[in-house]
Amino acid sequence: MSESKSREDIAAIARGGRTNFLGFFLRLAGRIPFLFIAGRAPAYGPAALGVFASALVVIELTAMLCTLGEKRGLAQRLSESEEHPANVVADGMLVAFLVSSVMALVFWFFPAPLFPGGRFGTIDRLMVLAIPSLALTEIWLAALAYRFDIGASVRARAIVEPWTISIMAGAMTFIAPESGLALAYIASTLAAALTAFVPFARSYGLPRGWRPSLKGLGKLTWRSLPIATADAIEWGTRRLDILILGFFAAPSAVGVYYVAQQVASLPQKLKTSFEPILGPVITRNLKTRDYAAIARQVCQVGFWITAAQAGIALALGIPGKGVMGLIGPQFVGGTGALAFLLAAEVAAAPSVVSEAALIYVARMRNVLISILTVGLQALLTMGGILLMQRLGYNELYQAAAAAAALMVSLAFASMVKSWVLGRILAQPITNWRWAVAGAGLPAGLVGWAAIRFLPEWAQLTFGVAAILGVYFTIIWRRGFGPEDRVLFRKSASV
Repeated sequence: MSESKSREDIAAIARGGRTNFLGFFLRLAGRIPFLFIAGRAPAYGPAALGVFASALVVIELTAMLCTLGEKRGLAQRLSESEEHPANVVADGMLVAFLVSSVMALVFWFFPAPLFPGGRFGTIDRLMVLAIPSLALTEIWLAALAYRFDIGASVRARAIVEPWTISIMAGAMTFIAPESGLALAYIASTLAAALTAFVPFARSYGLPRGWRPSLKGLGKLTWRSLPIATADAIEWGTRRLDILILGFFAAPSAVGVYYVAQQVASLPQKLKTSFEPILGPVITRNLKTRDYAAIARQVCQVGFWITAAQAGIALALGIPGKGVMGLIGPQFVGGTGALAFLLAAEVAAAPSVVSEAALIYVARMRNVLISILTVGLQALLTMGGILLMQRLGYNELYQAAAAAAALMVSLAFASMVKSWVLGRILAQPITNWRWAVAGAGLPAGLVGWAAIRFLPEWAQLTFGVAAILGVYFTIIWRRGFGPEDRVLFRKSASV
């Protein structure tokens, strides 16, 4: 591949990441009001959040499975198929809709897996409506990402979805407080689906001469299983801790952990900023067998994600008590879990970018590593919780143990997947640069001074800004080279 083509690919990835990076801050602005309302409103609180979170885990995991890997596999199908693009997408949509509708009916008649504590009403059961809408939304956004339209993802995921759930949760405290969180969630998923469908319909149009074939749909399902499994396991590692904690701890502890996870998952969105663009670029380079270009792109994006997430983790983790206290005083006990969860997001970055290539070049090996990872996480989570119980520590310590298990498991996945991808491509795969540590140390000292000498309100206003300012200034000057700085340019040139 020519040098100019390589630069164009990096520039395309940067443009998509830059657009979604803006979406990260928009999502942050929309999600915090929801957490604040759910944590402080008398109608909700930690126990209600715990019940809500337990149902959310099963619903979103089911929806992810029902996409049958089309979130990432669609890019490869579109690049290889000679059919009209709308026909290719329609196949995936039909399979996803049928499977997700069946699963929604199953959970409507058998809701026990959604609510392990047995606390739910008729309206809560309506949360199953989110399964088809979530599955189809993923496919529509993946199709748009293939054409480098990331703006639709930002509008759906970073603006419409978080602001709808926040506004509806607030309104429901006056209308239907007993099921307000469930209704707010249903409304947010339907609104996001509509926001994704409109630009998809404009971009792809209607299928031409398309007829669903049972044989063709069966082949699609079978071919998609490895990617679907990898997607579900990767997503499941971020929710397995809540699922297990729901069986061992009270709903209030699950609610506190859920808030910590929501705060920690904000930097996780930085990874998804690049995924929609990285996939199509990798599939195009695979057609020409330009493995060196793929390795460069994986390492480049991996560094961007690691550098950004490390800075945000420091800014949210050092004044963690104040951050959790914003949601409500009863959530401060989740500070330990928050620290481990933020560290887990930094550890996960190499795994995510390596997997973006592995799902195309080594599907089954990627799935096996993912299965080992989730198995390790399950063992560590249950072992940590039982150990805390045996030592007499309360449920918040058990929640911290679950977060620590996630951190160790994701670090394991990152090391193994980076090594496997490097062997396949015959290229070194590393996202680490010592500039991250060089920027993190002085930023950490600034954060320590902030929590040592400033009141809590000042820690959150001035301390967070100072940590980010010191960290990103040093990263920019010492860690970013010319190719890295394309992330912040509007032109395509490097």
